[in-house]
Amino acid sequence: MKYVIGVDLGTSAVKVILMDQQGTIAQEVSKSYPLIHEKSGYSEQEPEQWVEKTREGLAELVQNFKGNVADIEGISFSGQMHGLVLLDNNNQVLRNAILWNDVRTTDQCQRIYEVVGTERLLDITKNPALEGFTLPKILWVKEHEPQIFEKAALFMLPKDYLRFRMTGKVHSEYSDAAGTLLLNVGEKTWSQDICDLFELNIDFCPPLVESHECVGQITEEYARQTGLSTETKVFAGGADNACGAIGSGILSEGNTLCSVGTSGVVLSYEERNDRDFSGKVHYFNHGKENAFYTMGVTLAAGYSLSWFKDVFAENESFEALLDGIGDVPVGSNGLLFTPYLVGERTPHADPTIRASFIGMEGSHKKKDFARAVIEGITFSLNESINIFRESGKKIGSVISIGGGAKNDTWLQIQADVFNAKIIKLKSEQGPGIGAAILAAYGAGWDESLQGIADIFIQPEKTYEPIPENVEKYKELFTLYKEVYNQTKSLNEGLKAFRK
Repeated sequence: MKYVIGVDLGTSAVKVILMDQQGTIAQEVSKSYPLIHEKSGYSEQEPEQWVEKTREGLAELVQNFKGNVADIEGISFSGQMHGLVLLDNNNQVLRNAILWNDVRTTDQCQRIYEVVGTERLLDITKNPALEGFTLPKILWVKEHEPQIFEKAALFMLPKDYLRFRMTGKVHSEYSDAAGTLLLNVGEKTWSQDICDLFELNIDFCPPLVESHECVGQITEEYARQTGLSTETKVFAGGADNACGAIGSGILSEGNTLCSVGTSGVVLSYEERNDRDFSGKVHYFNHGKENAFYTMGVTLAAGYSLSWFKDVFAENESFEALLDGIGDVPVGSNGLLFTPYLVGERTPHADPTIRASFIGMEGSHKKKDFARAVIEGITFSLNESINIFRESGKKIGSVISIGGGAKNDTWLQIQADVFNAKIIKLKSEQGPGIGAAILAAYGAGWDESLQGIADIFIQPEKTYEPIPENVEKYKELFTLYKEVYNQTKSLNEGLKAFRK
């Protein structure tokens, strides 16, 4: 039996899965690492933590592997997007990585619009200038830490840096590069125009390859540290959402994915590179060659639930916290939550807006609040569904993965709010499975990604929308959308009082 490994480098942990040729997860290991929040709006990580925890995870996986390590033919990656890793001429890290959920770069985003122009930026990169993207972070370091930036010879994205440490080879790939604001998404090249406008050498950007390309083999040192074979081929991998799409079978027109992790995304497959969404949703290169996907983002999806649990139910499990929400009626007994804990991305690119509970009264119980949080997250995701439908896309069914796929009531809420059939997969670890599929495809297990996906991905259960609930949620969704408008100026006033 042959095997491949998928490494999913997330925001809070790295997950390593071993899959065989029948699509069975033979082993999985998870290792967590901390976030660094020095100031309000700052979010960083130490890249060496990614390297160390992945090494520990792979060593544990190999130690428990009963077969011959030579049968592990390939390894590939899924990674958190947008994070900035700066390297010097010796490929040494110059500072902590600035992550996707860091929002310190509002001024730099404005400068990008002033220098490039809104229309030209969308024409080249297909995306607006948002705080989470990589170019604003580069400009922030250039402005605020010039002594560090003077030493910077190269930038890398998180999973690309991790892969470099395994192979000694420097690359990026299109699906992750698409989230930097430095890639010409349609032409699949680094944009010389944008680099010139900000006085960046084009060599500051790493060489680009396809997601399934073999970029090297594991070094002897890394093999010694993990127990893997030096013959194990290493494949480029993809951005977490591109890999989530692959690992959920979003490989042809008409397929849509809802994924709830720390953030939440609604993602839809695109064959064309020229559709116009006016920057309302992200438009990125897929991990599948010569394909694309559009995506809306809720910045604090799963994070909203984990925040609520940590603050109000610290000693409860998530299962216990959500146990009673099925008994709470649609609308959480008149309680509404907006999940703007760290600002918002879609449809409001607003780093200042903050979360709200609206309609609280003395009769509300903890389970009302828990359901309101779930409904609020789902309403936010529905904003992206709405944008897709308004553009003419038909969304009759949605594959749901991540935290939102672990609770039956939440899955039914998704069906009712989205007014679409929800499909739960037997394994909801889309990004890690997507990385494993890329490794299997690169290793030649099948002639197409679709062929491998058909083996690796199995549906488990479907949830149909309940017409009565659909109508109630339409009314509530109208109220939900109004909360942003009603609280925007209040949150701008409160900004001065935040630490």
